[in-house]
Amino acid sequence: MTTGDVLAQAQAWLADDPDPHTRAELGALLEQAQNDDDASDTGGGAAAAREELRERFSGSLEFGTAGLRGALGAGPKRMNRAVVVRAARGLANYLVRNRTPVDGHVHHVVIGYDARHGSHQFAVDSAAVCVGAGLRVSVLPSTLPTPILAFAVRHLDADAGIMVTASHNPAQDNGYKVYLGGPDEGAQIVPPTDEEIATCIAEVTSVAEVPRVEQGWTILTEDIVVSYLQSVARLVAPEGCRTLRIVLTSMHGVGGTTALSALRDAGFTDVHPVVAQAQPDPEFPTVAFPNPEEPGALDQAFELATAVEADLVLAHDPDADRCAAAIPTADGSWHRLHGDEVGVLLGDHLARRTRAGPLACSIVSSRMLGAVATAHARGYAETLTGFKWICRVPGLAYGYEEALGYCVDPDSVRDKDGIATAVVLAELAAALRAGGRTLQDRLDALSTEHGVYLSDQISIRFEQDSDIARTMRRLRSTPPTSLADSRVERVEDLAASSGTTPSPLPPTDALRWLTATNARVILRPSGTEPKLKCYLEVVVAVGDDGPSDGSHQPRNAHAALAAARAEARSQMQRLYRDVERLLAG
Repeated sequence: MTTGDVLAQAQAWLADDPDPHTRAELGALLEQAQNDDDASDTGGGAAAAREELRERFSGSLEFGTAGLRGALGAGPKRMNRAVVVRAARGLANYLVRNRTPVDGHVHHVVIGYDARHGSHQFAVDSAAVCVGAGLRVSVLPSTLPTPILAFAVRHLDADAGIMVTASHNPAQDNGYKVYLGGPDEGAQIVPPTDEEIATCIAEVTSVAEVPRVEQGWTILTEDIVVSYLQSVARLVAPEGCRTLRIVLTSMHGVGGTTALSALRDAGFTDVHPVVAQAQPDPEFPTVAFPNPEEPGALDQAFELATAVEADLVLAHDPDADRCAAAIPTADGSWHRLHGDEVGVLLGDHLARRTRAGPLACSIVSSRMLGAVATAHARGYAETLTGFKWICRVPGLAYGYEEALGYCVDPDSVRDKDGIATAVVLAELAAALRAGGRTLQDRLDALSTEHGVYLSDQISIRFEQDSDIARTMRRLRSTPPTSLADSRVERVEDLAASSGTTPSPLPPTDALRWLTATNARVILRPSGTEPKLKCYLEVVVAVGDDGPSDGSHQPRNAHAALAAARAEARSQMQRLYRDVERLLAG
Protein backbone atom coordinates (compact mmCIF):
# COMPACT_ATOMS: atom_id res chain seq x y z
CA MET A 1 0.00 0.00 0.00
CA THR A 2 1.53 3.31 -1.10
CA THR A 3 1.80 6.39 1.10
CA GLY A 4 -0.81 8.06 -1.09
CA ASP A 5 -3.23 5.18 -0.50
CA VAL A 6 -2.68 5.37 3.25
CA LEU A 7 -3.24 9.13 3.33
CA ALA A 8 -6.39 8.81 1.22
CA GLN A 9 -7.81 6.14 3.54
CA ALA A 10 -7.00 8.25 6.58
CA GLN A 11 -8.69 11.30 5.06
CA ALA A 12 -11.81 9.27 4.27
CA TRP A 13 -11.88 7.85 7.82
CA LEU A 14 -11.43 11.32 9.29
CA ALA A 15 -14.43 12.64 7.37
CA ASP A 16 -16.60 9.78 8.69
CA ASP A 17 -15.38 9.70 12.33
CA PRO A 18 -18.14 10.68 14.82
CA ASP A 19 -15.74 11.39 17.71
CA PRO A 20 -14.10 14.85 17.98
CA HIS A 21 -11.24 13.42 20.09
CA THR A 22 -10.16 10.75 17.61
CA ARG A 23 -10.75 13.19 14.75
CA ALA A 24 -8.30 15.59 16.37
CA GLU A 25 -5.80 12.78 16.94
CA LEU A 26 -6.01 11.56 13.35
CA GLY A 27 -5.96 15.11 11.96
CA ALA A 28 -2.72 15.84 13.81
CA LEU A 29 -1.16 12.62 12.47
CA LEU A 30 -2.21 13.50 8.94
CA GLU A 31 -0.85 17.01 9.23
CA GLN A 32 2.48 15.70 10.47
CA ALA A 33 2.62 13.00 7.79
CA GLN A 34 2.05 15.57 5.06
CA ASN A 35 4.72 17.98 6.32
CA ASP A 36 7.19 18.30 3.44
CA ASP A 37 9.79 19.80 5.75
CA ASP A 38 10.13 16.41 7.40
CA ALA A 39 10.03 14.37 4.22
CA SER A 40 13.63 13.21 4.56
CA ASP A 41 13.33 12.41 8.25
CA THR A 42 13.59 8.65 8.87
CA GLY A 43 13.59 8.66 12.65
CA GLY A 44 10.56 10.80 13.47
CA GLY A 45 8.37 13.63 12.24
CA ALA A 46 6.65 12.93 8.93
CA ALA A 47 8.26 9.52 8.49
CA ALA A 48 7.12 8.33 11.93
CA ALA A 49 3.61 9.70 11.36
CA ARG A 50 3.36 7.94 8.00
CA GLU A 51 4.48 4.67 9.55
CA GLU A 52 1.93 5.08 12.32
CA LEU A 53 -0.82 5.71 9.76
CA ARG A 54 0.32 2.75 7.70
CA GLU A 55 0.00 0.48 10.75
CA ARG A 56 -3.43 1.83 11.73
CA PHE A 57 -4.81 1.46 8.18
CA SER A 58 -3.13 -1.82 7.22
CA GLY A 59 -6.35 -3.67 8.00
CA SER A 60 -8.95 -3.65 10.74
CA LEU A 61 -9.46 -5.16 14.16
CA GLU A 62 -10.59 -8.71 13.57
CA PHE A 63 -14.01 -9.60 14.89
CA GLY A 64 -13.55 -13.12 16.21
CA THR A 65 -14.87 -15.39 18.93
CA ALA A 66 -13.56 -12.93 21.53
CA GLY A 67 -15.30 -10.06 19.72
CA LEU A 68 -13.03 -7.03 19.34
CA ARG A 69 -10.05 -5.98 21.42
CA GLY A 70 -7.31 -3.44 20.84
CA ALA A 71 -5.65 -0.18 21.79
CA LEU A 72 -7.77 2.98 21.89
CA GLY A 73 -7.21 5.46 19.09
CA ALA A 74 -8.29 6.56 15.62
CA GLY A 75 -8.35 4.21 12.65
CA PRO A 76 -9.72 0.76 11.77
CA LYS A 77 -7.05 -1.11 13.77
CA ARG A 78 -7.91 0.70 17.00
CA MET A 79 -10.86 0.67 19.36
CA ASN A 80 -12.94 3.82 18.79
CA ARG A 81 -16.50 4.98 18.27
CA ALA A 82 -16.39 4.48 14.50
CA VAL A 83 -15.33 0.84 14.93
CA VAL A 84 -17.98 0.30 17.63
CA VAL A 85 -20.78 1.80 15.50
CA ARG A 86 -19.86 -0.53 12.65
CA ALA A 87 -19.72 -3.51 15.01
CA ALA A 88 -23.10 -2.72 16.58
CA ARG A 89 -24.77 -2.29 13.19
CA GLY A 90 -23.19 -5.49 11.91
CA LEU A 91 -24.47 -7.41 14.94
CA ALA A 92 -27.95 -5.91 14.54
CA ASN A 93 -28.03 -6.85 10.85
CA TYR A 94 -26.88 -10.39 11.69
CA LEU A 95 -29.67 -10.83 14.24
CA VAL A 96 -32.36 -9.51 11.91
CA ARG A 97 -31.21 -11.64 8.99
CA ASN A 98 -30.31 -14.88 10.73
CA ARG A 99 -32.11 -15.35 14.02
CA THR A 100 -35.74 -15.48 15.05
CA PRO A 101 -36.44 -13.24 18.08
CA VAL A 102 -36.78 -15.18 21.33
CA ASP A 103 -40.13 -13.50 21.99
CA GLY A 104 -41.18 -13.97 18.38
CA HIS A 105 -41.50 -10.23 17.79
CA VAL A 106 -38.45 -7.99 18.30
CA HIS A 107 -34.83 -8.88 18.98
CA HIS A 108 -33.72 -7.89 22.47
CA VAL A 109 -30.09 -6.89 23.15
CA VAL A 110 -28.62 -6.33 26.63
CA ILE A 111 -25.54 -4.07 26.91
CA GLY A 112 -23.03 -3.81 29.75
CA TYR A 113 -19.82 -1.86 30.21
CA ASP A 114 -16.88 -1.58 32.59
CA ALA A 115 -14.97 1.49 33.82
CA ARG A 116 -12.27 1.63 31.15
CA HIS A 117 -11.66 4.71 29.05
CA GLY A 118 -14.45 4.97 26.48
CA SER A 119 -16.56 2.07 27.77
CA HIS A 120 -19.67 4.08 28.64
CA GLN A 121 -19.61 5.95 25.33
CA PHE A 122 -19.17 2.69 23.40
CA ALA A 123 -22.15 1.24 25.26
CA VAL A 124 -24.29 4.32 24.46
CA ASP A 125 -23.26 4.18 20.79
CA SER A 126 -24.16 0.49 20.65
CA ALA A 127 -27.56 1.17 22.21
CA ALA A 128 -28.28 4.02 19.79
CA VAL A 129 -27.34 1.87 16.78
CA CYS A 130 -29.38 -1.13 17.91
CA VAL A 131 -32.45 1.02 18.60
CA GLY A 132 -31.92 2.63 15.20
CA ALA A 133 -32.00 -0.85 13.67
CA GLY A 134 -35.39 -1.54 15.29
CA LEU A 135 -34.15 -3.68 18.17
CA ARG A 136 -35.24 -3.56 21.81
CA VAL A 137 -32.30 -2.57 24.01
CA SER A 138 -31.62 -2.81 27.74
CA VAL A 139 -28.50 -1.29 29.30
CA LEU A 140 -27.08 -2.31 32.68
CA PRO A 141 -27.56 0.43 35.30
CA SER A 142 -23.86 1.20 35.91
CA THR A 143 -20.33 -0.08 35.44
CA LEU A 144 -20.67 -3.76 36.38
CA PRO A 145 -18.75 -7.05 36.07
CA THR A 146 -18.92 -9.10 32.90
CA PRO A 147 -20.64 -12.04 34.69
CA ILE A 148 -23.67 -9.82 35.38
CA LEU A 149 -24.03 -9.14 31.65
CA ALA A 150 -23.78 -12.87 30.93
CA PHE A 151 -26.36 -13.49 33.67
CA ALA A 152 -28.69 -10.82 32.27
CA VAL A 153 -28.73 -12.39 28.80
CA ARG A 154 -30.16 -15.61 30.26
CA HIS A 155 -32.25 -14.02 33.01
CA LEU A 156 -34.01 -11.66 30.58
CA ASP A 157 -34.26 -14.19 27.72
CA ALA A 158 -32.39 -11.77 25.47
CA ASP A 159 -31.34 -12.52 21.93
CA ALA A 160 -27.84 -11.12 22.38
CA GLY A 161 -25.55 -9.40 24.82
CA ILE A 162 -22.75 -6.88 24.35
CA MET A 163 -20.10 -6.31 27.02
CA VAL A 164 -17.71 -3.41 26.55
CA THR A 165 -14.51 -4.48 28.30
CA ALA A 166 -10.90 -5.42 27.64
CA SER A 167 -10.84 -7.70 30.69
CA HIS A 168 -7.27 -7.74 32.08
CA ASN A 169 -5.57 -5.94 29.17
CA PRO A 170 -3.45 -2.81 29.76
CA ALA A 171 -5.04 0.58 30.43
CA GLN A 172 -4.73 1.76 26.81
CA ASP A 173 -6.98 -1.07 25.54
CA ASN A 174 -10.70 -1.66 25.28
CA GLY A 175 -12.84 -4.40 23.78
CA TYR A 176 -16.25 -5.69 22.78
CA LYS A 177 -17.61 -9.14 23.72
CA VAL A 178 -20.71 -10.58 22.11
CA TYR A 179 -23.04 -13.20 23.59
CA LEU A 180 -25.99 -14.88 21.93
CA GLY A 181 -29.20 -15.94 23.65
CA GLY A 182 -31.84 -18.32 22.40
CA PRO A 183 -30.41 -21.71 21.36
CA ASP A 184 -26.93 -20.71 22.52
CA GLU A 185 -28.29 -19.73 25.94
CA GLY A 186 -26.09 -16.80 26.83
CA ALA A 187 -22.67 -18.04 25.80
CA GLN A 188 -20.06 -16.14 23.82
CA ILE A 189 -20.12 -16.63 20.08
CA VAL A 190 -18.26 -19.43 18.26
CA PRO A 191 -17.58 -20.11 14.57
CA PRO A 192 -19.22 -19.72 12.16
CA THR A 193 -21.26 -17.03 13.93
CA ASP A 194 -18.21 -14.80 14.36
CA GLU A 195 -17.45 -14.94 10.63
CA GLU A 196 -21.09 -14.21 9.80
CA ILE A 197 -21.17 -11.18 12.10
CA ALA A 198 -17.81 -10.03 10.71
CA THR A 199 -19.28 -10.18 7.20
CA CYS A 200 -22.18 -8.00 8.31
CA ILE A 201 -19.76 -5.53 9.90
CA ALA A 202 -17.71 -5.32 6.71
CA GLU A 203 -20.84 -4.31 4.82
CA VAL A 204 -21.09 -1.10 6.89
CA THR A 205 -19.08 1.28 4.74
CA SER A 206 -20.06 4.61 6.33
CA VAL A 207 -20.64 5.45 9.98
CA ALA A 208 -22.50 8.61 9.03
CA GLU A 209 -25.12 6.53 7.21
CA VAL A 210 -25.82 4.23 10.17
CA PRO A 211 -29.16 5.21 11.76
CA ARG A 212 -28.77 6.05 15.44
CA VAL A 213 -31.55 6.91 17.85
CA GLU A 214 -30.17 8.76 20.87
CA GLN A 215 -32.96 7.56 23.16
CA GLY A 216 -35.45 4.76 23.36
CA TRP A 217 -33.51 2.12 25.27
CA THR A 218 -34.23 0.93 28.81
CA ILE A 219 -31.81 1.49 31.67
CA LEU A 220 -32.21 -1.56 33.86
CA THR A 221 -32.68 -1.06 37.59
CA GLU A 222 -30.50 -2.47 40.35
CA ASP A 223 -32.96 -5.38 40.46
CA ILE A 224 -30.79 -7.15 37.87
CA VAL A 225 -27.83 -6.99 40.29
CA VAL A 226 -30.03 -8.21 43.14
CA SER A 227 -31.20 -11.17 41.03
CA TYR A 228 -27.61 -12.03 40.17
CA LEU A 229 -26.53 -11.85 43.82
CA GLN A 230 -29.43 -14.11 44.79
CA SER A 231 -28.31 -16.69 42.24
CA VAL A 232 -24.78 -16.59 43.68
CA ALA A 233 -26.01 -16.94 47.28
CA ARG A 234 -27.88 -20.10 46.31
CA LEU A 235 -24.59 -21.77 45.39
CA VAL A 236 -23.50 -22.24 49.00
CA ALA A 237 -25.05 -24.44 51.69
CA PRO A 238 -26.87 -22.15 54.15
CA GLU A 239 -25.80 -24.18 57.19
CA GLY A 240 -22.08 -24.16 56.42
CA CYS A 241 -19.29 -22.58 58.44
CA ARG A 242 -18.48 -18.96 57.61
CA THR A 243 -15.53 -18.40 59.96
CA LEU A 244 -12.91 -17.14 57.53
CA ARG A 245 -10.88 -13.94 57.25
CA ILE A 246 -10.60 -12.81 53.64
CA VAL A 247 -8.59 -10.12 51.91
CA LEU A 248 -10.21 -8.98 48.65
CA THR A 249 -8.83 -6.92 45.79
CA SER A 250 -10.66 -5.87 42.64
CA MET A 251 -7.49 -4.63 40.87
CA HIS A 252 -9.00 -1.16 40.18
CA GLY A 253 -11.83 -2.87 38.29
CA VAL A 254 -15.60 -3.01 38.60
CA GLY A 255 -15.92 -6.14 40.73
CA GLY A 256 -15.26 -4.73 44.20
CA THR A 257 -18.74 -3.70 45.33
CA THR A 258 -20.43 -6.74 43.78
CA ALA A 259 -17.90 -9.19 45.21
CA LEU A 260 -18.16 -7.68 48.68
CA SER A 261 -21.97 -7.90 48.52
CA ALA A 262 -21.86 -11.49 47.26
CA LEU A 263 -19.53 -12.60 50.04
CA ARG A 264 -21.56 -10.84 52.71
CA ASP A 265 -24.85 -12.20 51.36
CA ALA A 266 -23.33 -15.67 51.63
CA GLY A 267 -22.41 -15.02 55.26
CA PHE A 268 -18.76 -13.99 54.97
CA THR A 269 -18.51 -10.78 56.99
CA ASP A 270 -14.81 -10.80 57.91
CA VAL A 271 -13.72 -9.38 54.54
CA HIS A 272 -10.97 -6.76 54.15
CA PRO A 273 -10.80 -4.93 50.81
CA VAL A 274 -7.50 -3.53 49.57
CA VAL A 275 -8.63 0.09 49.80
CA ALA A 276 -6.12 1.48 47.28
CA GLN A 277 -7.43 -0.91 44.61
CA ALA A 278 -11.12 -1.03 45.58
CA GLN A 279 -12.54 1.73 43.37
CA PRO A 280 -12.63 1.54 39.56
CA ASP A 281 -9.77 3.45 37.95
CA PRO A 282 -9.08 3.04 34.20
CA GLU A 283 -5.42 3.94 34.73
CA PHE A 284 -4.79 0.98 37.10
CA PRO A 285 -2.29 3.13 39.03
CA THR A 286 -0.95 0.59 41.57
CA VAL A 287 -0.21 -2.30 39.20
CA ALA A 288 2.05 -2.54 36.17
CA PHE A 289 -0.43 -4.89 34.50
CA PRO A 290 -4.01 -5.42 35.82
CA ASN A 291 -3.88 -9.20 35.83
CA PRO A 292 -3.73 -11.25 39.07
CA GLU A 293 -1.41 -13.71 37.31
CA GLU A 294 1.30 -11.10 36.80
CA PRO A 295 4.26 -10.89 39.21
CA GLY A 296 3.72 -8.14 41.75
CA ALA A 297 0.02 -7.67 41.01
CA LEU A 298 -1.01 -9.05 44.41
CA ASP A 299 1.71 -7.41 46.51
CA GLN A 300 -0.68 -4.97 48.21
CA ALA A 301 -3.14 -7.78 48.92
CA PHE A 302 -0.39 -9.88 50.47
CA GLU A 303 0.76 -6.96 52.62
CA LEU A 304 -2.76 -6.45 53.97
CA ALA A 305 -3.31 -10.19 54.41
CA THR A 306 -0.19 -10.45 56.53
CA ALA A 307 -1.23 -7.46 58.63
CA VAL A 308 -4.74 -8.80 59.39
CA GLU A 309 -3.67 -12.46 59.57
CA ALA A 310 -6.04 -13.50 56.80
CA ASP A 311 -6.90 -17.07 55.88
CA LEU A 312 -7.44 -16.41 52.19
CA VAL A 313 -6.68 -13.79 49.54
CA LEU A 314 -9.16 -13.41 46.67
CA ALA A 315 -8.42 -11.24 43.64
CA HIS A 316 -10.40 -10.33 40.54
CA ASP A 317 -9.28 -8.96 37.22
CA PRO A 318 -10.80 -5.61 36.14
CA ASP A 319 -14.07 -7.03 34.76
CA ALA A 320 -14.26 -9.70 37.50
CA ASP A 321 -14.76 -12.69 35.26
CA ARG A 322 -11.52 -14.24 36.59
CA CYS A 323 -10.61 -15.04 40.17
CA ALA A 324 -7.21 -15.68 41.75
CA ALA A 325 -6.62 -17.10 45.22
CA ALA A 326 -3.65 -17.20 47.57
CA ILE A 327 -3.07 -19.00 50.87
CA PRO A 328 -0.61 -18.50 53.74
CA THR A 329 2.43 -20.74 54.01
CA ALA A 330 4.28 -22.06 57.03
CA ASP A 331 7.01 -19.42 56.72
CA GLY A 332 4.54 -16.53 56.78
CA SER A 333 4.63 -15.79 53.06
CA TRP A 334 1.75 -16.09 50.60
CA HIS A 335 1.37 -18.65 47.84
CA ARG A 336 -0.85 -17.82 44.86
CA LEU A 337 -2.59 -21.00 43.82
CA HIS A 338 -2.15 -22.00 40.20
CA GLY A 339 -5.29 -21.88 38.08
CA ASP A 340 -5.21 -25.66 37.78
CA GLU A 341 -5.02 -26.06 41.56
CA VAL A 342 -8.10 -23.88 42.08
CA GLY A 343 -9.80 -25.59 39.15
CA VAL A 344 -9.37 -29.06 40.62
CA LEU A 345 -10.28 -27.95 44.16
CA LEU A 346 -13.54 -26.46 42.90
CA GLY A 347 -14.25 -29.43 40.64
CA ASP A 348 -13.89 -31.89 43.51
CA HIS A 349 -15.95 -29.69 45.84
CA LEU A 350 -18.80 -29.13 43.41
CA ALA A 351 -18.86 -32.75 42.22
CA ARG A 352 -19.83 -33.73 45.75
CA ARG A 353 -22.89 -31.51 45.89
CA THR A 354 -24.12 -30.11 42.56
CA ARG A 355 -26.58 -31.63 40.16
CA ALA A 356 -25.53 -34.46 37.88
CA GLY A 357 -23.54 -33.56 34.83
CA PRO A 358 -20.03 -33.66 33.44
CA LEU A 359 -17.00 -31.69 34.53
CA ALA A 360 -15.08 -29.99 31.75
CA CYS A 361 -11.91 -28.03 31.12
CA SER A 362 -9.97 -26.77 28.13
CA ILE A 363 -7.23 -28.83 26.53
CA VAL A 364 -4.54 -26.61 28.06
CA SER A 365 -5.81 -27.21 31.59
CA SER A 366 -4.82 -30.04 33.91
CA ARG A 367 -5.97 -33.56 33.14
CA MET A 368 -6.34 -34.06 36.89
CA LEU A 369 -9.94 -32.87 36.57
CA GLY A 370 -10.58 -36.01 34.51
CA ALA A 371 -9.29 -38.17 37.36
CA VAL A 372 -11.50 -36.28 39.81
CA ALA A 373 -14.52 -36.73 37.54
CA THR A 374 -13.89 -40.47 37.32
CA ALA A 375 -13.60 -40.72 41.12
CA HIS A 376 -17.03 -39.10 41.44
CA ALA A 377 -18.54 -41.18 38.61
CA ARG A 378 -18.96 -38.03 36.58
CA GLY A 379 -18.57 -37.49 32.88
CA TYR A 380 -15.58 -35.49 31.71
CA ALA A 381 -14.97 -33.41 28.61
CA GLU A 382 -12.00 -31.57 27.11
CA THR A 383 -12.71 -28.59 24.89
CA LEU A 384 -10.84 -25.99 22.91
CA THR A 385 -9.60 -22.97 24.87
CA GLY A 386 -12.21 -20.43 25.87
CA PHE A 387 -15.46 -20.56 27.79
CA LYS A 388 -17.41 -20.22 24.59
CA TRP A 389 -16.51 -23.91 24.15
CA ILE A 390 -16.50 -25.07 27.77
CA CYS A 391 -20.01 -23.73 28.38
CA ARG A 392 -21.35 -25.63 25.38
CA VAL A 393 -20.60 -29.05 26.89
CA PRO A 394 -24.05 -30.71 27.10
CA GLY A 395 -25.38 -30.83 30.66
CA LEU A 396 -22.31 -29.09 32.07
CA ALA A 397 -22.10 -29.07 35.88
CA TYR A 398 -18.75 -27.27 36.20
CA GLY A 399 -15.99 -26.07 33.90
CA TYR A 400 -12.69 -24.27 34.20
CA GLU A 401 -9.63 -23.02 32.35
CA GLU A 402 -6.16 -22.70 33.84
CA ALA A 403 -6.04 -18.92 33.18
CA LEU A 404 -8.09 -18.28 36.37
CA GLY A 405 -11.49 -18.82 34.73
CA TYR A 406 -14.19 -20.93 36.43
CA CYS A 407 -17.83 -21.59 35.58
CA VAL A 408 -19.39 -22.70 38.87
CA ASP A 409 -23.04 -22.04 37.99
CA PRO A 410 -23.71 -22.78 34.30
CA ASP A 411 -27.47 -22.65 34.88
CA SER A 412 -27.19 -18.90 35.58
CA VAL A 413 -23.97 -17.74 33.90
CA ARG A 414 -22.66 -19.49 30.80
CA ASP A 415 -19.22 -17.97 31.15
CA LYS A 416 -16.41 -17.69 33.65
CA ASP A 417 -17.55 -15.86 36.77
CA GLY A 418 -15.00 -14.53 39.25
CA ILE A 419 -17.64 -13.31 41.72
CA ALA A 420 -19.44 -16.64 42.10
CA THR A 421 -16.09 -18.44 42.15
CA ALA A 422 -14.91 -16.32 45.08
CA VAL A 423 -17.99 -17.26 47.09
CA VAL A 424 -17.73 -20.99 46.40
CA LEU A 425 -13.99 -21.04 47.11
CA ALA A 426 -14.57 -19.19 50.39
CA GLU A 427 -17.18 -21.78 51.32
CA LEU A 428 -14.70 -24.60 50.70
CA ALA A 429 -11.90 -22.89 52.62
CA ALA A 430 -14.20 -22.20 55.58
CA ALA A 431 -15.46 -25.78 55.68
CA LEU A 432 -11.90 -27.10 55.66
CA ARG A 433 -10.87 -24.63 58.36
CA ALA A 434 -13.73 -25.81 60.57
CA GLY A 435 -12.30 -29.31 60.32
CA GLY A 436 -8.77 -28.18 61.14
CA ARG A 437 -7.58 -28.39 57.53
CA THR A 438 -6.56 -25.99 54.76
CA LEU A 439 -6.85 -25.73 51.01
CA GLN A 440 -3.27 -26.98 50.80
CA ASP A 441 -4.22 -30.05 52.85
CA ARG A 442 -7.02 -30.78 50.41
CA LEU A 443 -4.66 -30.39 47.45
CA ASP A 444 -2.26 -32.81 49.13
CA ALA A 445 -5.06 -35.34 49.61
CA LEU A 446 -6.15 -35.07 45.98
CA SER A 447 -2.55 -35.49 44.79
CA THR A 448 -2.06 -38.53 47.00
CA GLU A 449 -5.23 -40.06 45.56
CA HIS A 450 -4.82 -39.17 41.89
CA GLY A 451 -1.12 -38.44 41.45
CA VAL A 452 0.94 -35.26 41.19
CA TYR A 453 -0.09 -33.21 38.15
CA LEU A 454 2.48 -30.46 37.67
CA SER A 455 1.96 -27.81 35.00
CA ASP A 456 4.01 -24.93 33.65
CA GLN A 457 3.92 -22.56 30.71
CA ILE A 458 6.34 -21.01 28.23
CA SER A 459 5.33 -17.88 26.33
CA ILE A 460 7.46 -16.60 23.47
CA ARG A 461 6.74 -13.12 22.13
CA PHE A 462 7.26 -12.46 18.41
CA GLU A 463 7.51 -9.22 16.46
CA GLN A 464 5.41 -10.50 13.54
CA ASP A 465 2.50 -12.92 13.30
CA SER A 466 4.33 -14.45 10.33
CA ASP A 467 7.12 -15.55 12.68
CA ILE A 468 4.59 -17.43 14.81
CA ALA A 469 3.13 -19.12 11.72
CA ARG A 470 6.63 -20.06 10.54
CA THR A 471 7.46 -21.63 13.90
CA MET A 472 4.22 -23.62 13.91
CA ARG A 473 4.91 -24.89 10.38
CA ARG A 474 8.39 -26.01 11.42
CA LEU A 475 7.11 -27.89 14.46
CA ARG A 476 4.34 -29.49 12.42
CA SER A 477 6.80 -30.76 9.82
CA THR A 478 9.39 -32.02 12.33
CA PRO A 479 7.77 -32.89 15.66
CA PRO A 480 10.01 -34.21 18.44
CA THR A 481 10.54 -37.93 18.90
CA SER A 482 11.52 -37.61 22.56
CA LEU A 483 10.77 -35.17 25.38
CA ALA A 484 12.11 -35.24 28.94
CA ASP A 485 13.88 -38.54 28.16
CA SER A 486 10.61 -40.18 27.17
CA ARG A 487 9.40 -41.30 23.75
CA VAL A 488 6.74 -39.13 22.10
CA GLU A 489 3.92 -41.58 21.46
CA ARG A 490 1.17 -39.30 20.14
CA VAL A 491 1.41 -36.30 17.84
CA GLU A 492 -1.85 -34.43 17.26
CA ASP A 493 -2.28 -31.55 14.85
CA LEU A 494 -5.46 -29.92 16.09
CA ALA A 495 -5.67 -27.70 13.02
CA ALA A 496 -6.18 -30.54 10.59
CA SER A 497 -7.12 -33.57 12.68
CA SER A 498 -4.01 -35.21 11.33
CA GLY A 499 -0.79 -36.57 12.74
CA THR A 500 -0.18 -39.92 14.36
CA THR A 501 -3.52 -39.54 16.18
CA PRO A 502 -6.48 -37.58 14.77
CA SER A 503 -8.14 -35.10 17.13
CA PRO A 504 -11.88 -35.23 17.88
CA LEU A 505 -11.94 -31.47 18.58
CA PRO A 506 -13.01 -28.76 16.13
CA PRO A 507 -10.02 -27.55 14.07
CA THR A 508 -7.80 -25.02 15.82
CA ASP A 509 -4.22 -23.87 15.30
CA ALA A 510 -2.53 -26.02 17.95
CA LEU A 511 -0.26 -29.01 18.40
CA ARG A 512 -0.43 -31.62 21.16
CA TRP A 513 2.34 -34.09 22.03
CA LEU A 514 2.05 -36.91 24.57
CA THR A 515 4.94 -39.02 25.84
CA ALA A 516 5.19 -42.60 27.07
CA THR A 517 5.44 -41.30 30.66
CA ASN A 518 2.22 -39.26 30.27
CA ALA A 519 3.89 -35.87 29.89
CA ARG A 520 1.95 -33.46 27.68
CA VAL A 521 2.88 -30.41 25.62
CA ILE A 522 0.38 -28.16 23.83
CA LEU A 523 1.49 -25.30 21.60
CA ARG A 524 -0.82 -22.62 20.21
CA PRO A 525 -0.67 -18.97 19.13
CA SER A 526 -2.24 -16.57 21.60
CA GLY A 527 -5.62 -15.22 20.55
CA THR A 528 -4.98 -11.72 21.93
CA GLU A 529 -1.21 -11.13 21.84
CA PRO A 530 1.70 -11.80 19.42
CA LYS A 531 2.82 -14.80 21.44
CA LEU A 532 3.28 -18.52 21.02
CA LYS A 533 2.08 -20.25 24.17
CA CYS A 534 3.28 -23.67 25.29
CA TYR A 535 1.49 -25.55 28.05
CA LEU A 536 3.44 -28.30 29.81
CA GLU A 537 2.22 -31.00 32.19
CA VAL A 538 3.85 -34.01 33.83
CA VAL A 539 2.12 -36.69 35.93
CA VAL A 540 3.76 -38.75 38.67
CA ALA A 541 1.93 -41.36 40.73
CA VAL A 542 2.29 -41.28 44.51
CA GLY A 543 3.42 -44.69 45.73
CA ASP A 544 2.02 -46.36 48.82
CA ASP A 545 5.50 -46.94 50.17
CA GLY A 546 7.98 -45.12 47.98
CA PRO A 547 11.67 -46.02 47.77
CA SER A 548 13.46 -47.16 50.88
CA ASP A 549 15.61 -44.60 52.72
CA GLY A 550 18.10 -47.31 53.77
CA SER A 551 16.30 -48.37 56.93
CA HIS A 552 14.06 -50.73 54.98
CA GLN A 553 11.03 -48.97 56.49
CA PRO A 554 8.26 -47.76 54.14
CA ARG A 555 7.85 -44.05 53.77
CA ASN A 556 4.76 -42.43 55.23
CA ALA A 557 2.18 -40.73 53.05
CA HIS A 558 3.76 -37.30 53.48
CA ALA A 559 7.17 -38.55 52.40
CA ALA A 560 5.70 -40.42 49.44
CA LEU A 561 3.95 -37.26 48.27
CA ALA A 562 7.12 -35.22 48.72
CA ALA A 563 9.09 -37.76 46.68
CA ALA A 564 6.49 -37.72 43.89
CA ARG A 565 6.55 -33.91 43.79
CA ALA A 566 10.34 -33.91 43.63
CA GLU A 567 10.23 -36.32 40.70
CA ALA A 568 7.57 -34.20 38.98
CA ARG A 569 9.75 -31.11 39.33
CA SER A 570 12.72 -32.98 37.88
CA GLN A 571 10.66 -34.17 34.91
CA MET A 572 9.28 -30.66 34.39
CA GLN A 573 12.76 -29.15 34.32
CA ARG A 574 13.78 -31.59 31.58
CA LEU A 575 10.56 -31.02 29.65
CA TYR A 576 10.89 -27.24 29.91
CA ARG A 577 14.48 -27.43 28.67
CA ASP A 578 13.58 -29.60 25.69
CA VAL A 579 10.64 -27.41 24.63
CA GLU A 580 12.75 -24.25 24.89
CA ARG A 581 15.30 -25.85 22.56
CA LEU A 582 12.58 -26.81 20.10
CA LEU A 583 11.21 -23.28 20.04
CA ALA A 584 14.67 -21.84 19.47
CA GLY A 585 14.97 -23.92 16.32
